[in-house]
Amino acid sequence: MCRCRWILALPDDRKQSGQSPRAGFLSRLRAKLNAKAGWLGQDLRDFVPGGRIDEDTLEELEARLVMADVGVSATSRIIAALEKRLVRRELGDVDALRAGLRQTLLDILEPVERPLVPDSSQGPFVVLMVGVNGAGKTTTIGKLARRFLSEGRTVMLAAGDTFRAAAVEQLQAWGERNRVPVIAQQPGADPAAVIFDAYEAARARGIDVLLADTAGRLQNQQGLMDELTKIKRVLARKEPTAPQEIMLVLDAGLGQNALSQAEKFNDALGVTGITVTKLDGSAKGGILLAIADRLAIPVRFIGIGEAAEDMQTFCATEYVDALLDGRTANREGAHS
Repeated sequence: MCRCRWILALPDDRKQSGQSPRAGFLSRLRAKLNAKAGWLGQDLRDFVPGGRIDEDTLEELEARLVMADVGVSATSRIIAALEKRLVRRELGDVDALRAGLRQTLLDILEPVERPLVPDSSQGPFVVLMVGVNGAGKTTTIGKLARRFLSEGRTVMLAAGDTFRAAAVEQLQAWGERNRVPVIAQQPGADPAAVIFDAYEAARARGIDVLLADTAGRLQNQQGLMDELTKIKRVLARKEPTAPQEIMLVLDAGLGQNALSQAEKFNDALGVTGITVTKLDGSAKGGILLAIADRLAIPVRFIGIGEAAEDMQTFCATEYVDALLDGRTANREGAHS
């Protein structure tokens, strides 16, 4: 069962429109996912001549799943489950096919639907943000800060990206916008030292959540990956459980490369949560299925835009329905 909640306030124009915030997010998610050529919901009936489901139908579906970034492994799992239903004559028409596909997708995604609930009873809950350049780490930090504040938590930011030009300034801008403190040092400072100092400050001030930014790096840059493990070690000397969350931010538009990133970061750090951004771009949405099938890492949040309200808690049921409900998305897109 989906336990997702809408938390962030929306701009006044959306409040005045009478559209509920959650419905607004979901309608835009459906429209974005189904706008991509080769995905499922908008034309699922088109490759079922006469409404008859057979092996050729599943073969066509298999090709579309691969095109949608689902990946070979997850696609094979989905098709195998549907083939069993076909043998048992449970796929008599397109509606039955849609229902069977929906349940199979849910079987993959529901186990990774685990919202992030920080526990600050033993001190600051540290969220270490990691990922490659351009995935949206710093922007995600700003959105998370606003979310946790709206839940009544106190928040501090740590500017651990000491190498990228203007990274500290960008984080400080988010801090000013959300009215939360930012711990930073001079450019080129040791990121582990910056984040350790931020942890000490957060503990001294009784802060609930410390969001720590880090420099972007490719998954094959061993020296920079080692830097992240150093941050983990330094924090663990002060608090063995810290960082309590290692959140990997992934750009959905990278397709299967995002899966490769997730595997490498997980091998190096033990990723505990994933935020998938830029589902409003070129992404087809299937990469979540590939990651869930391969790694089973909790998917905490998904994002479809730049605004704070465009990042929401991941809900498997809503996501699958958005993937398959292309007809609704098309109708809404026609009137937007």
